[in-house]
Amino acid sequence: MDGLDDIRKDIKEGRLDRAICDLANSLVIASVTCETDKSELYYLLGNAFRKKGDFSQAMDFYSKAIEENEETPAVEARKALRGIMNFYHKDKYNH
Repeated sequence: MDGLDDIRKDIKEGRLDRAICDLANSLVIASVTCETDKSELYYLLGNAFRKKGDFSQAMDFYSKAIEENEETPAVEARKALRGIMNFYHKDKYNH
């Protein structure tokens, strides 16, 4: 997949909307060309949404990455994100 290095750089440097748009376009292309493993694209989308603070979307994309490939780095990312979400769970502030 060409351009993933640029997308990774955009995520790292905070150009998240651009990265998300490019990843969405890459997913469309991957679907049209019948590319079977889209786990890297989903993983990167998860990273972009996590950096935006949209943990729910990030979790969804990490889960999709894992559905595509059980050995994706999204496994660890999802585990870490669950820990963050549990820490900030609103019900825990009421105890």
